[in-house]
Amino acid sequence: MLLEKYVNQSDEGFSFSRKQACEFAKQVATDFNPIHDEDAKRFCVPGDLLFSYLLTRYGVTEQLSCQFAGMVAADVLLQCKEQDNLISICDSQGKVYLSLRHSGACQHDLAVIEPLIRDYVKFSGQNFPHILQPLMQQHQVMINPTRPLVIYESMALSFSRLPQQEVGLSLTNSSLLVDGKRGNALLEFSLTEQGEQIGKGEKRMILSNLMPYDEAQMQQMIAEYNSRKAVVR
Repeated sequence: MLLEKYVNQSDEGFSFSRKQACEFAKQVATDFNPIHDEDAKRFCVPGDLLFSYLLTRYGVTEQLSCQFAGMVAADVLLQCKEQDNLISICDSQGKVYLSLRHSGACQHDLAVIEPLIRDYVKFSGQNFPHILQPLMQQHQVMINPTRPLVIYESMALSFSRLPQQEVGLSLTNSSLLVDGKRGNALLEFSLTEQGEQIGKGEKRMILSNLMPYDEAQMQQMIAEYNSRKAVVR
């Protein structure tokens, strides 16, 4: 099972260690966001890992949308609460970190779900610099190199019919809406099976601490990011 080594499960709930969350980010999602580094002061579990856990546990439905409400720290004991078509990930105090709305028929076959998860989360590895840098340059803003913060706001998948085989995923559009020092990025995807489009997906991200675009600083950030990736390879 894809997620087996990245999650700790017990009768009381489930949790993610720094090591597990960091390895998922770098090895599965190819996401080198500093907030997922094992020794990061402001560490948080990747939203991709939480989303993937729910898909693995509950399956993929024809319509599903995931809203993030907070950053999950390492080793926090979590539970899933179900009410009608809503699944919430919360801690023992009842704080909700993620809510997943789902409807329609459901696909539980991990042979279909796990390749979809791999492709879907791997777009995190392309967020920066491939997708976000051109958007920031276009709008003449950039994340602050000393306090870079890019987090997920929501994710969604929508199928005209459920997949029965491996799904192909490709980016169709990307956009950035800037409001002061905050940016809202939207990435849109098509979902295909053997060349036939059967659905679409999207990821919405929040970019904080925006500052005026500086090409030299941006290129330095890209060089540092690529060097971090090279160390893991």
